[in-house]
Amino acid sequence: MFNRRTGVLITALASGTTVGLGLAISGMNNTERVLGFLDLAGQWDPTLAFVMGSGLVVAFIGFKFVLKNSAPLFADAFSIPTRTDIDKALVIGAILFGAGWALVGYCPGPAIAGLSYGYSAPLLFVATMIAGLLLAKRVGKLL
Repeated sequence: MFNRRTGVLITALASGTTVGLGLAISGMNNTERVLGFLDLAGQWDPTLAFVMGSGLVVAFIGFKFVLKNSAPLFADAFSIPTRTDIDKALVIGAILFGAGWALVGYCPGPAIAGLSYGYSAPLLFVATMIAGLLLAKRVGKLL
């Protein structure tokens, strides 16, 4: 029987598969390509800029169509962030994200997609990412 939960799961699977395929086809699972993009002083590889730019264009156009609806297909309302302030947690998170990305060449999406290759590097990255998320959740409760 097809219900809301089934629709959400099928949509999540289709979306995740599409993103994973896009990352693989564009080579963004290749840490050397990502690190090449971040190496402005050496052999700079602009490929990632084109991938990110393409994603922004698709998202911009998609949001224009989707937000004309009164609600998403599988929810009662849109969940759009309303905060616009920049706080300490956002800045620290951005610094940690950028530092981790620059050190190893992975960010969460490509690392998770990279798990399908069976290499140890994405597995180690994802495991430490999950540990970091759990630690951040615990530290956040202490602050």
